Amino acid sequence: MTVQDDFARQAQDMFAAAKDAKIPENLQHFAEESVSKTREVFHKMNAAAKDNAKVVEEVVLASTAGNKAISEKLFQNTVANTEAAFDAAQAMARAKTLPEAAQIQAKFLQQQMTIAGAQTKELFELSTKVAKQAFETMNQAATKSFEQMKKAS
Repeated sequence: MTVQDDFARQAQDMFAAAKDAKIPENLQHFAEESVSKTREVFHKMNAAAKDNAKVVEEVVLASTAGNKAISEKLFQNTVANTEAAFDAAQAMARAKTLPEAAQIQAKFLQQQMTIAGAQTKELFELSTKVAKQAFETMNQAATKSFEQMKKAS
């Protein structure tokens, strides 16, 4: 008799013995209950994961809106500063004397420094507001996610 024949015979004996074996009722009940509870937890976790995906989308949308507001403000400032530079250049081109042109340029530079300070302050405030909103949204999302996960488990 070979090792393979011996293994085949043992497997046949084991299957023949197992054919008549009964699973105890309490073990069947435990297995069914375990599957049921596991399925229930899975569905809760799945629902929480879907909600979390929605929350992530909200965070991304809020961040995108904030970035858009900052970009629009930068664009507005660029247009305003460029228009001011063209106006100053045109006024300097109309100047009759060199001191008049220098005075126009000095006045323009002084005004632009004041405007640049105000624009920087506005951008800083807007950036701070956007960042605060993004962090609040993320904090709310994290809190909601943790609460859902606690309920699911």
